[in-house]
Amino acid sequence: MTDTPQPSLKPILRIHFSGQDRLGRGKMELLEHIRETGSISAAGRAMDMSYRRAWLLISELNHMFREPVVESQRGGQKGGGAALTPFGEELLRRFRGMETTLRAAIADDLDWLEANRSADDTPTEKP
Repeated sequence: MTDTPQPSLKPILRIHFSGQDRLGRGKMELLEHIRETGSISAAGRAMDMSYRRAWLLISELNHMFREPVVESQRGGQKGGGAALTPFGEELLRRFRGMETTLRAAIADDLDWLEANRSADDTPTEKP
């Protein structure tokens, strides 16, 4: 048995809309990569995801709200690109704020869980 510290517990926020629409950390991470790279393709690569999968997630996001989250431009002489809309920036900011609020609201309970979890608890990574 090793005395390697266990990773701390991490709450994960996921919001279920009516139907099958969900808003969670994966889509938010994709938005952050689009903001950084200006490209759906590059954002997908940064997450080890195909362009098609990234594009489908962006399409889902754009259909979940009254305003578009990401605007894209097809390739041409200057190449294509993508950017968050002002609504997309606000969505990302608010979601990250909700995560911060969630962690703060349940911090005492997480500390209690951490103090009482089994030493045999070996976390497994899920894709």
